[in-house]
Amino acid sequence: MSNSPIRIGTRDSKLAMWQAHTVARLLRVQNIEVEIIPVKSQGDIDTTRPLHELGTTGVFTKVLDDALFNNEIDIAVHSLKDYPTQPPAGIVLSAHLEREDPMDLFIPKGDTSFLNDRESVSTIGTGSIRRVAQWLHHFPNHTTENLRGNVQTRLIKLKESNWSGIIMASAGLRRMELVPENAVALDWMIPAPAQGVVGITHREGDVIALDACKLLDVELSRITSTVERQFLRTLEGGCSAPIGALARVSGQKIFFVGTLHSLDGKSEVKVEDSANLEDWPTLGEKFALRAKQNGGDAILSTLK
Repeated sequence: MSNSPIRIGTRDSKLAMWQAHTVARLLRVQNIEVEIIPVKSQGDIDTTRPLHELGTTGVFTKVLDDALFNNEIDIAVHSLKDYPTQPPAGIVLSAHLEREDPMDLFIPKGDTSFLNDRESVSTIGTGSIRRVAQWLHHFPNHTTENLRGNVQTRLIKLKESNWSGIIMASAGLRRMELVPENAVALDWMIPAPAQGVVGITHREGDVIALDACKLLDVELSRITSTVERQFLRTLEGGCSAPIGALARVSGQKIFFVGTLHSLDGKSEVKVEDSANLEDWPTLGEKFALRAKQNGGDAILSTLK
């Protein structure tokens, strides 16, 4: 190892800093010196427009890619669900930390009886086209309004709004120790690919950074994240689409569910299957091609 500390690049939100400090702690346990370098991304600066209007691919991550290219940092820490499925040439995704709960939670403002009535009428806050599409598929008479910002900001916006509730990732709330007591688990909502996973990237050819990342890579996280992100990459084809994917490993089997919706939630294509764990490197693509054949191409053509 080099005598210089490994410079860890991160966004400067509280959750991103938590992730970076977690990586720093894990590296220090391995007797590796580190320093944390926070940067601000376009996605953090512009919190009013919906993410898909900013062009979701790389909106939170490009600034860290640039910092790697400019040799300002040695590794970059990401919420992997925000990171493009194809890293820029010269950058390698080399570590996947242990996954937190990958699911979404509904944070209600008050009464939740409407959640048992498919015909109910309510307004829900979320900035994710995936969550919007799945929610409207489940509750066709609801409306949604844009919700952006960090974990703390979103909880404040809920209090100040006239919404019935908001949808948030369980992982971020758990990491910030901010899961409200009245949170409702959305076991029917398929999460974003790699939701709950912290990923680490480094510059291609940087052996010291690679060696450090290898120490932190969790095989189970790598397998499930790769299957889910491959499903996304094969379907997406450069457009922002409401795509969910979740892979779970049990014994020597991998269980997968993936969804693609129209933006209004009216059309749904779902793939649910299992396979032998040893076949994981090609499963994401295989399931995505099946989704395309079963009506996914028709949905994707309306999105482009």
